[in-house]
Amino acid sequence: MSSAEPARIPVTRGVRDVGLINAVICAVGARGIRAPEFHLFNALARSRSTMWTYLPFAGSLLYWGRLPKRDTELVILRVGHLRQSEYELQQHRRLARSRGLDNQTQARIFEGPDAEGLTDRQRALIRATDEFITDRTVSDDTWSQLSEHLNNHQLIEFCFLAGHYDMVAATLNTLRVPLDFPD
Repeated sequence: MSSAEPARIPVTRGVRDVGLINAVICAVGARGIRAPEFHLFNALARSRSTMWTYLPFAGSLLYWGRLPKRDTELVILRVGHLRQSEYELQQHRRLARSRGLDNQTQARIFEGPDAEGLTDRQRALIRATDEFITDRTVSDDTWSQLSEHLNNHQLIEFCFLAGHYDMVAATLNTLRVPLDFPD
């Protein structure tokens, strides 16, 4: 989203707008990302029931999933790149660094599955993410490559992770949610 474009949904965390519980969640979320506001939460909190169902699902994928955290962030970064979600990239570039994906590795992720210096596992994850997002499925060849690195539980989780962050990117871009950080 360009900073010149106004948000389509006000991104307030005022108690009157989002309710007491959601206002607390927004404030705690902002503290967690070390920002004055967590605009994604602020926007989603306008739909109270959506917020309450979204958080456990998103949290299960991001924090408690069976995929290694580095793999989770690789997939999220690739989805953000493919969907041109500046918000998603800003949030997850920071988180990815804390999970072991340095700036050089992130640049390779953005370059694509044929970038030099990627592991076979990273190539398989990037290729599968590309196909999942652009084709809405994963080819047999790519699935076979991905299956060499992930078990059945992780394969299912991969699909939900890529699909979830595709939905988040589309929502962020459509609602024109402002960035949380000035960079």
